[in-house]
Amino acid sequence: MREHPDRPSTFAGNGVAASSVQLPVSNWATVLDFLCERFPGITRAQWRDRMARGRVTDVDGGALDETHPYRAGLLVRYFREVADEPPIPFEETVLHLDDDLLVADKPHFLPVTPAGGHVEHTLLARLLRRFGNPDLVPLHRIDRATAGLVLFSTRRETRAQYQALFRERRIEKNYLAIAAALPDLHFPLERRSRLERGTPFFRMREVEGMPNAHTRIDVLQRDGAAWRYALQPITGKKHQLRVQMAALGAGIVGDDLYPELASSDPASRRDFDHPLKLLALSLAFIDPLTGHPRRFTSTRLL
Repeated sequence: MREHPDRPSTFAGNGVAASSVQLPVSNWATVLDFLCERFPGITRAQWRDRMARGRVTDVDGGALDETHPYRAGLLVRYFREVADEPPIPFEETVLHLDDDLLVADKPHFLPVTPAGGHVEHTLLARLLRRFGNPDLVPLHRIDRATAGLVLFSTRRETRAQYQALFRERRIEKNYLAIAAALPDLHFPLERRSRLERGTPFFRMREVEGMPNAHTRIDVLQRDGAAWRYALQPITGKKHQLRVQMAALGAGIVGDDLYPELASSDPASRRDFDHPLKLLALSLAFIDPLTGHPRRFTSTRLL
């Protein structure tokens, strides 16, 4: 059995895409019984309420009520909900939209896709509400704390060609960061290291071993204790830029995860007055459909 975020071909009126789970071979009496055991953090009363509101369906969108019999192999769609989800008081900008691509300029603090305590207040949900395109899918991710460009596929038929740009590293990604000065190092430099999950689970760390993370780093402006850096990630590991800059002795300004964990409670990391000084500045690539060069640049400032 595997739970996975579904391609957003079905989404609620608030723009939240459906998730789905395929029922395994077992002896539960009803779909409700399975959901209660599979997701113990959601009460039986909550599942019954969701079913009553048509927020648990089969693959064709037919509502499943609390008496629906259990059947192995049935694909069940459901819409995640978070009580008292905190709003994000910043707006995204759409820089480009055509038949195949949408380029969004994301503010700090806004997640790209649903995760943890953020479901409705995400970039994907906002864009689904705005454009009503159920085929809208992000081609890559940036951290909730990071501002800047996110590229979306708007059409299934051409999605694979654009996904290959990231998989095959045929897209140039450039970031800006403000971080502590590193006067003892010579720039530009290449940082190659191995990143693995640390503790807590949402934190990454550098470890010994074959490098799996590669970043080009240069200095754009030397100004006192904090410098402005140009970062070009060649690979795309989680928190790569934040971890590698901290490992060099230059944790990015506003970062509460690296080098020291400020709090193990994600809910406490919502200080809108102190954003992470990291911006996904530009994306450049040869369009796989036309063969023409394309470049998009964020309008946001650090």
